[in-house]
Amino acid sequence: MSTKPKIIVLDDDPTGSQTVHSCLLLTRWDVDTLRLGLADESPIFFVLTNTRAMTPARANAVTREVCQNLKQAIAAENIQEFLIVSRSDSTLRGHYPVETDAIVQELGPFDAHFLTPAFFEGGRITRDSIHYLIIDGVPTPVHETEFARDSVFSYSYSYLPDYVEEKTKGRIASTSVERFLLADIRAGSLDRLLHLSNNQCAVVDAETQADLDRFAADVLAAASHGKRFLFRSAASLLTALADLPPQPVAPEDMATYTRNGKPGVVLVGSHVKKTTEQLEDLLQAPGVVGVEVKVEQLLEESAAQRNALLEQVLQQVHAIHQEGKTPAIYTSRQELPFEDVQTRLNFGVTVSALLMDMVRGLPSNIGFLISKGGITSNDVLSSGLALTSARLLGQILPGCSIVRTPNDHPQFPNLPVVLFPGNVGDRHALTAIYQRLSRVN
Repeated sequence: MSTKPKIIVLDDDPTGSQTVHSCLLLTRWDVDTLRLGLADESPIFFVLTNTRAMTPARANAVTREVCQNLKQAIAAENIQEFLIVSRSDSTLRGHYPVETDAIVQELGPFDAHFLTPAFFEGGRITRDSIHYLIIDGVPTPVHETEFARDSVFSYSYSYLPDYVEEKTKGRIASTSVERFLLADIRAGSLDRLLHLSNNQCAVVDAETQADLDRFAADVLAAASHGKRFLFRSAASLLTALADLPPQPVAPEDMATYTRNGKPGVVLVGSHVKKTTEQLEDLLQAPGVVGVEVKVEQLLEESAAQRNALLEQVLQQVHAIHQEGKTPAIYTSRQELPFEDVQTRLNFGVTVSALLMDMVRGLPSNIGFLISKGGITSNDVLSSGLALTSARLLGQILPGCSIVRTPNDHPQFPNLPVVLFPGNVGDRHALTAIYQRLSRVN
């Protein structure tokens, strides 16, 4: 058995695998399914909890359930060494510290938990403990971006110790947070890691993949000395921890996965500004026809109106497909006002359920499926395609994963599915993926 620890990732939406390949993504977390991940030959696997779409109470309950089942699965597989990663958003949105607290209580004690939000493929770096999003080449503190104003996960600080104090409501003081600065990481951090204890909170700088590669090597060395660490992380740390060779099929050659050279379907649920810009660009591409889903029609909660909307969209989709073109199904772009967060989350569930009925109603011979938005992508895998697990093929663009359904899938065997986060890529990224998969070999 490998001496390297198994890396177990609890992913709060299904895009955290956006820097690795050839591993399993699990959409269920019963003990038997978790054992599949633990027994798989890949050093890393992902449990897609989708907790970012949940209330804090539900996120806490799901995280605890996963951890309790993991305990049993780890014992059954006799796994001696493992690392737990609570994978979340590189723009600091998500249920922190709800999820890390639950993991500590169920799988602890840990010597430290680290915030490592750098995600280089998406232009996110951390310098002097300040987290930046690079916009048009300019590093912008994330609290100055649209993501900090998220209606569910808003925050006020890019300086990570202050972010921790804000999110923990003062339980962890900013001044008590350990800071691993670029100079520390590049000089080597092993001795310092060995002296952490009592679930010390720490934040980690990183400007390049080499920074996290060095930090990960020190983390693994400390783990081999018995230190137990927990990570609240974006995707780039996973690249370093897993240390995988290049993916089997290069991104520009992924049309080889398209089924029979057929046109595909694009499904766009995310409503962030970046997604809307990418959608506008895609709709200008030859062979793409837009199909708008007017979600405001769902506000009336009429089953007849919902079913009429579903039928109308599917008729358009099938007609476009028969013409040899790719339908781009997208939700109406304006963000509707709601009286509270719970009502907004509930409406999101309603919209997603409709979109998943659309996925189940797609032509069975589509060549590929592109899913835009983290929560949308999670629901496509777990509900629309009803997968227990999927094998990750790799990245079709930086930060955009592609998986394939099993060859015994009852409706869409061997279907390549792109998991495209809402906040990744430039204006042309969605079009670029469509063009890569549409190339006939």
